Amino acid sequence: MKRRILTAVIIITMLSGLTGCRGSDMQSSNEVTMYLWDKSMCKELTPWLEEQFPEIKFNFVVGNNSIDYYNYLQEHGELPDIITCRRFSLNDAAELSEHLMDMSKTQLAGTFYSSYIGNNRDSSGAIKWLPMCAEVDGIIANRDLFKKYGVSLPENYEEFVRVCSFFEEKGITGFANDYNQDYSCLEAMQGSAIPELMSPEGTRWREEYESEKEDGSVGLDEQVWPVVFEKFEQFLIDTCVKPEDLNLLFNTEKQLYLDGKVAMVRGTVNDCIVLKSENGIDSVMLPYFGQTREDNWLLTYPIYQIAVNKDVEDDPQKREVIMEILDAVFSTEGQKRAAAGSNVLTYNKTVEMSLPDSMEYVEECVEKNHLYQRLASTEFFAISMKVTENIINGKYGAEGAYKDFDAQLKAPEEPAEEDIVAVMEKGYDHNFTVHGSQAASAVANTMRNYLNTDVLIGYSSIISSSVYKGGYTAQQLNWLMCGRATVRKAELTGEQITEVMDWLVNVKEDGDNPIRHHTLIPVVSGMEYTIRDNEDGTYTLKDVTMNGKAIDEQAVYTVTLMGDDNFIEAEIFCGCPMPENIRTALKPVDQVPAAILTEALTDGAQLEVPTKYVTIRK
Repeated sequence: MKRRILTAVIIITMLSGLTGCRGSDMQSSNEVTMYLWDKSMCKELTPWLEEQFPEIKFNFVVGNNSIDYYNYLQEHGELPDIITCRRFSLNDAAELSEHLMDMSKTQLAGTFYSSYIGNNRDSSGAIKWLPMCAEVDGIIANRDLFKKYGVSLPENYEEFVRVCSFFEEKGITGFANDYNQDYSCLEAMQGSAIPELMSPEGTRWREEYESEKEDGSVGLDEQVWPVVFEKFEQFLIDTCVKPEDLNLLFNTEKQLYLDGKVAMVRGTVNDCIVLKSENGIDSVMLPYFGQTREDNWLLTYPIYQIAVNKDVEDDPQKREVIMEILDAVFSTEGQKRAAAGSNVLTYNKTVEMSLPDSMEYVEECVEKNHLYQRLASTEFFAISMKVTENIINGKYGAEGAYKDFDAQLKAPEEPAEEDIVAVMEKGYDHNFTVHGSQAASAVANTMRNYLNTDVLIGYSSIISSSVYKGGYTAQQLNWLMCGRATVRKAELTGEQITEVMDWLVNVKEDGDNPIRHHTLIPVVSGMEYTIRDNEDGTYTLKDVTMNGKAIDEQAVYTVTLMGDDNFIEAEIFCGCPMPENIRTALKPVDQVPAAILTEALTDGAQLEVPTKYVTIRK
C-alpha cells in the first residue's frame, strides 16, 4: 500500500533572527531557512538559536508535520535548508531522499548510538535524517490505587496480567487505551511484542521494509510478525478489551483514571508527570512487559527528525554554518531547549538527560538501552488502527490480522483524485518586505471583502506561504490558512483599533515582544500603519491611517480579528495578553479561516489585489 499522494501543504511563516555577519566570507551564507514541524519549537529552541548565532539571519517557518508536505515544497523549488518532521519513517521519506544531504560521514552522526541511528540508514548506507531526543511511551500506573489495595507494581507480563485480573474483580479497569486513535493502536501493537521486533530477524525485516521501492512489494515477514499478532491479540484479551472500548476517548479515559476507575493507561512520561503535578495522582511509568524483567522495553519516538537540503552542499561556507547549527541543536542544551520542559531521553552518546522520579521503575530499561524506536510509516499508522478495530470487534484473530495487515501493506493504492475548487490566475510571494507580504495581503483583502467588514487585522501569521498560480483543492486551500487561527468580529472605535495595533506591535512594560520577527508583523486590510524598526528585534507603532489619512478615533468601524491567541498570549511564546476591553467586544465567527476563504473563492472568484498595508522605517 505504498502511498504517493502529494498534497499542496502550505506553510506558516514565523520567528526569525536579526541579520548579522560573522565576517566577510559570510555575506552569501548567513541566511538559513529552517522549517518547524510545530510551533512548539518556537517555545525555547528558536529564540535560543538566535542568541547562539546572532550573525545568522534565520527564517523559521512553522510548517506541516508531513513528508508529503516537503515533497510538495520540493516540486515547487522551495525546499528549505533545514527540515523537521515528527511523523516519520524512511519508507515515507524515500521519494525525498535524493534531495537531502548525506550526513553519515559527519562528526555529528558519530555522536549517536548505532542502534538508533541505524534505523535512519538507507540501503546505500546514507543517513539523511537525524533523530532528536525521544518521547518515552509506556504504561502509566496509579500508584495510589495500587497502595490502596495492597497490590505490588508488576515487573513482568505474567504479573501485569494478574494485576489486571485483580482490579477487574474489584470493578476497576486494569488497563485502558484509547484505541480510537491510530497512534495508540500502533504503539500498543508494537509495544506488546518489542523483543520480537528487536530480534535479528525483526531488525532485518525492518531494514527491508524501510528500504522498500515504490512498488510496495514488501509485506510482513513470516517469522516475526505472526508472533507479534499472537502476542497483541493475547494482550487485548488479557486486558479485557471490549468492542465498546473503541468509543473510549482520551479525555474520558483520563477522567476514569483520575476517578480511580482505571488502574493503568498507555501514555508518555510527560502524561505521567502531569497526572501527578496537576491532578495529584501519584503516577509512575512502567515498561511494556516481557516474560521476564530482562525482556521489558520502553517504546520511544523522536520528538522530530532533522534533515538538510542537498543544495546546501553547493556552498561550502553555508554547509559549515548549517552543521554548526545542527551541532548546537543536538548539544545537551539544544536538546533541552527542543524539549521545552518536557522529559525526554536522548539518542546521543555525548548528551545526558536526567530521569524524573516518575521513571524510577523503568530506569533499568534505560540503563540497558532497552529503548525501542517505533516504526511509524504513514501506512503503518492507518493499517494498525483498522486491524486493531477488527480484532477487538471479533472479525478475526491473530492469524486473520496478520493476513489482513500483510495484504493491505502490499495492496497498491492509487492517489485519490480531488476536485479543484479554486484556480489562482496569479501567484503572490509570501516573503515579507518593507510594505508587508503580498500573499498575506491578498488573502486578508479577500476575506475582509467577503466578510463585509471595514477592517481586518491578522496576527501571528494568518497564511501559510506563497500563493501558487494554478488549481487548488479544498484541502489545499485549507492548508493555505493557519489552522489554529480564530476569527472574531467587533464594533470598535478608531481609538480602539489603534489600541489593538499597540497590543500587536509595541514591546510591553515587562519586556515581552509580540512580534519577535518581521513575519509576525500584523497583516491588515482596509487600513494602513507605520512602524519603526528599532534594530534590536523590536518595533514601535508610529501611526494608523485609512486611505493615507489619520484614522478617526471617534468613528465606529466593523472589525475582523484573526489569529492564534495562544501564540500571542501564552507566556512561553510572546506573552502579550489581549486587552480585556477588546476581548469583551469580540464576537466569534462560526467558521474557521480556511472555510471562509474557500467560500470566498468559489465560482471562479480570485484573490483581491494585495496592498501596501505597512511601512517600516528606521
